[in-house]
Amino acid sequence: MSDVDVLVLGTRGSQLALAQSGQVGQTISELTGVRVELRVIRTRGDQVQDRPLAAIGGKGLFTAELEEALRDGSIDFAVHSLKDLPTEDAEGLCLGAFPLRADPRDALVGAPLDQLRQGAVVGTGSLRRRTQLQALRPDLELRDIRGNVDTRLAKRDRGDYDAVVLAMAGLGRLGIQRPDIVPLEVDQVLPAVGQGILGLQCRRDDTRVLGLLASVDHPDSRSAALAERAFLAAYGGGCDVPVACHVRLVGGSLHGEAAGPQGAGVRRVRLQGADPVALGQELARQLRA
Repeated sequence: MSDVDVLVLGTRGSQLALAQSGQVGQTISELTGVRVELRVIRTRGDQVQDRPLAAIGGKGLFTAELEEALRDGSIDFAVHSLKDLPTEDAEGLCLGAFPLRADPRDALVGAPLDQLRQGAVVGTGSLRRRTQLQALRPDLELRDIRGNVDTRLAKRDRGDYDAVVLAMAGLGRLGIQRPDIVPLEVDQVLPAVGQGILGLQCRRDDTRVLGLLASVDHPDSRSAALAERAFLAAYGGGCDVPVACHVRLVGGSLHGEAAGPQGAGVRRVRLQGADPVALGQELARQLRA
């Protein structure tokens, strides 16, 4: 357990994880006056870089070691990209806060989708992205790609790929600005569950930490997170199931959209609602119907 005037924040060691954890820690410090100390913990997903995520088991790849550090008290909370988290809370742990959501869209880095050459090679390790892009451009050659953001951009720049797909949220948190970054609108490629949202995980019974994390909780982002996670839990599956869901607040009402494969194309369903969990569950039911 850390000193009462310090919060120990567990984070993965990637450039993106350090950036987003540092930003969260700084904001909490500014709002509460409590110093936040980062502690780097390597996860299995970071250690295995030569195989697609689905091939090494999707559940807990980027979270299990951080969760163990929470349970043994060596860290007070962890910052996760919500899309990396299993939909069920780990034993004894909970998500104590959801800061303001960043840009949820995917992006092509290289060229706009309609300007890629016939048969262009596009790098993505995501079955969700692959399914939706293939439906829009069946001629594209989709190849797996692993590595952090800089590694993927370097592979694009040396010509291994005509374009690579990355999350706008990650590019933004790293401060990366390039003229060849082209956002994919949600009506083209629907984002992953929780994309752009950070989940701040802590011990369920740690009232002090929960109170401090509440300083950065964003109600609209929390509603979107609960709805999208409820969708995935009801639909079932992990990173090997190419489904997508995006929920946002419009005029006081939650607007949700989900997508999944249908033959050679993609099926989409759209709903509105007031209760996040009920909306997510109904999106799953209708997409499966």
